[in-house]
Amino acid sequence: MELTLFADLFTESLDLPEPPAEGEPELSLAHVWIVAAEIKVEERVAKVADFRGSFTTLADTRVDALEVYCRACRRPYEDVADTDCEAVLDNRHLIGGDQSVRAKRKMPTPPPNARLVPGGRIERRGIGAYVAGVSRPR
Repeated sequence: MELTLFADLFTESLDLPEPPAEGEPELSLAHVWIVAAEIKVEERVAKVADFRGSFTTLADTRVDALEVYCRACRRPYEDVADTDCEAVLDNRHLIGGDQSVRAKRKMPTPPPNARLVPGGRIERRGIGAYVAGVSRPR
């Protein structure tokens, strides 16, 4: 048995490729399908579901599927079942596409006899705004 106190950094070549990291999962382009469902429940279960956000049902409960879609890209099953999930690569479709090439919003042209009247200054911060109801929740 040989005891090595210091590592010899010059014996191994630096050109060798690094082994793949074990902690990194492989990027999966698969969809994660979820079903928007409709379940008929009693008033007691509805009260619990409203309070907790979840509930349990009996094993033989029939569930009506309203819609089947991907959790990541939010697209219906029938539209993207044969393709990879685009949300893993690029999620711009959820914000209306690429904003650098998207058409700008059109400002409506005012009528010919319209006149712009400046309004008062609205305080959006501070106690004055809170008292006025600008920043206060309804």
